[in-house]
Amino acid sequence: MQGYQLTFYTQQDRTHKRLPLAQWIVEEARRLGIGGATMTSAAEGFGRDKKVRSAAFFELSNQPLQVTMAVSESDAERIFDKLKEEEIDVFYVKIPVEYGMTGQR
Repeated sequence: MQGYQLTFYTQQDRTHKRLPLAQWIVEEARRLGIGGATMTSAAEGFGRDKKVRSAAFFELSNQPLQVTMAVSESDAERIFDKLKEEEIDVFYVKIPVEYGMTGQR
């Protein structure tokens, strides 16, 4: 199938509706019927503000997180429509990809 790999970048302390934003994106993708999404945590990173964010031993609020999913064009539109509706400002990367499953189900 042809579609997009979407990756959203945020950090643990960003929230939406009382959930960490990355978790909200994963749960919203599930509600929208997206086939899958993966949330990944990083040890360290920096964003457009050039501030270094990292996961410290006792404090995870600055921990960088990313949510990645492979979606059809229509699924991508639905996700971005929902983000716009919810007025969420989050950095993303959208890459055209071919995706599918190997073998038989």
